[in-house]
Amino acid sequence: MAEQKEKLHIRLHVYDEEIEVVVKREDEEFYRAAAKLITERYNAYAQAYKMRKSDHTIALMTLIDVALMYQKEHSHNDTSPYDNVLARLTAEMEDALKDGKTT
Repeated sequence: MAEQKEKLHIRLHVYDEEIEVVVKREDEEFYRAAAKLITERYNAYAQAYKMRKSDHTIALMTLIDVALMYQKEHSHNDTSPYDNVLARLTAEMEDALKDGKTT
């Protein structure tokens, strides 16, 4: 029963369609923001290419645009280069401390 309260049935307006989804209550605002972003990006592409590209192509262009935003953001949050540097520095410091203690 508690799980039922955590889920929320919402309707999202995406471009020219209503989509019903069941989401976690804490994710509702993210779903609504995502629907708004998709609609805004689709409208921009539709305005620029409506008579020259199919609806399918416009949808794919929108998908690529949103995925590109995600990939750029994801790369900013990648900590592996820092983790690698910290691991190397830690190993060097440990080696230096070992060398200092044996002399």
